[in-house]
Amino acid sequence: MIVIDTKNAPGAIGPYSQGFEVGNLVITSGQLPVDPSTGNMPEGIAAQAEWSCKNVGAILEAAGSGFDKVVKTTCFLANMSDFAAFNEVYAKYFTSKPARSCVAVKDLPKGALCEIEAIAEK
Repeated sequence: MIVIDTKNAPGAIGPYSQGFEVGNLVITSGQLPVDPSTGNMPEGIAAQAEWSCKNVGAILEAAGSGFDKVVKTTCFLANMSDFAAFNEVYAKYFTSKPARSCVAVKDLPKGALCEIEAIAEK
């Protein structure tokens, strides 16, 4: 197993890694919508979805993978009423339409509106 660690995505805020390479797979931790250069989180679901997607992409890139190699995502929304707006942004990044689960949760860390994790081929 190889730990993925990139400055282009937010650092872990707990006892976990940004992701791992295991065999021919890349597995990311859930990515909050945090700008890694400032540590800030934008307001609104569209802006937050953009940052969550960008952060997943940065981890994939650090591992030598990319959005086109993602086979599965799990998406967490603080409010299912944001589903359509979230999907609009998500579709710009995950163009290969990987398998996906999307669930509403009671709360996300730091009051985020969304979080995305991914599994991809290397």
